[in-house]
Amino acid sequence: MIEVLLCSVLTVLPDFLIRRFVQGKRLGREITLYSIWYELRYGITACIALTIVLLTLILYFHPSTSSAVSFYRTIPLLPEGSGRVDEIYVEMRDKVEAGQRIFKLDSSEQEAALETARSRVAEIDAEFGLAKTELAGADARIAEAQSAYQQALDELETKAELQRRNSPSVSEREIERLAIVVEGREAAVSAVMAGKQSVETQIASVLPAQKKSAEAALAQAQVELDKTVVYAGVAGTLEQFTLRKGDIVNPLMRPAGVLIPAEAGRKALVAGFSQLEAQVMKVGMVAEATCVSMPLTIIPMVVTEVQGLIATGQIRASDQLIDPQQVVRPGAITVFLEPLFAGGFDGVPPGSSCIANAYTNNHDALSAKGLSTPKWLFLHVIDAVGLVHAIILRFQALLLPVQTLVLSGGH
Repeated sequence: MIEVLLCSVLTVLPDFLIRRFVQGKRLGREITLYSIWYELRYGITACIALTIVLLTLILYFHPSTSSAVSFYRTIPLLPEGSGRVDEIYVEMRDKVEAGQRIFKLDSSEQEAALETARSRVAEIDAEFGLAKTELAGADARIAEAQSAYQQALDELETKAELQRRNSPSVSEREIERLAIVVEGREAAVSAVMAGKQSVETQIASVLPAQKKSAEAALAQAQVELDKTVVYAGVAGTLEQFTLRKGDIVNPLMRPAGVLIPAEAGRKALVAGFSQLEAQVMKVGMVAEATCVSMPLTIIPMVVTEVQGLIATGQIRASDQLIDPQQVVRPGAITVFLEPLFAGGFDGVPPGSSCIANAYTNNHDALSAKGLSTPKWLFLHVIDAVGLVHAIILRFQALLLPVQTLVLSGGH
């Protein structure tokens, strides 16, 4: 409608002025409802043609969309395991900081497991002390066994010497008995030394390994206990948080509430443009937007990213083949727009629906050498009609409250 009015100023109005002041034809006399087409046929025809050309140039080189939304993601408040709520530290609509406690589940089972793990660590520490005491006792037993062995060996050597001297006080049977005693005392020394090595192995390898396992079990029990407390991952506001003490929270079926991040939806607009503008949309294009939640305001923006695929082409593996005819509505090119200046999104609530324009800029192309005159003129026309689109967006910003509150029946 606005494009038709602008084109009629350049076509129908001059034609009427010529008929009125040059040819002397007046409204209601020569120019009537029945003769208006014949009298103003040139202006009306030129207006229709100019409107079609203008709309084509504007909408292709300076694309517009009413599907621009400041999307944001909510964070569900879920523990890692199900349980019954024991304590609640915040209320609904509270603003929380990152790391702040929100609620706590019943932790009696986890506390018992933690205490058991601590007892196991203390038990192994006691076993360390006992093993060190056994090591000292083993040293004493080794000394005792070595003394007994040495005594038996000395007695055997003495008796053997007497036998070599043909002493009648030493019999062959006595020598054999003493040899057996020496072998037994030597085996006792080996047994005591083996016992000492066993104690040393326990102190050096077995008990440290058991202590590491016990400490790992203790750390795991502490982690399980910590999981019973749910913390805020980011700063934000709690919504739908109606949790009460005694409620059952299940991470698969029943979240405790929703956390809205403080920066959610306050940095960019996600806009969907027609596939026809896929070759026109470029990163760095200047854009403008006006939002329903902030009428009568134009927000300068810039294109920061153009998604290199179209969402409607997405497929998932299934037992049915994809039929292209099922895609009835062609998908859009997803474009990310960010405010051109700091604070440009201040006052725009997350989730707002907006109207956005993107403008093609041919400044670099016009500065190139060897540019032909027709192309130079065409690029200037393209840049000039961008002004028309900017004017249209401002008309839309002015009419947005009227259209929303009056014409659409909203209130």
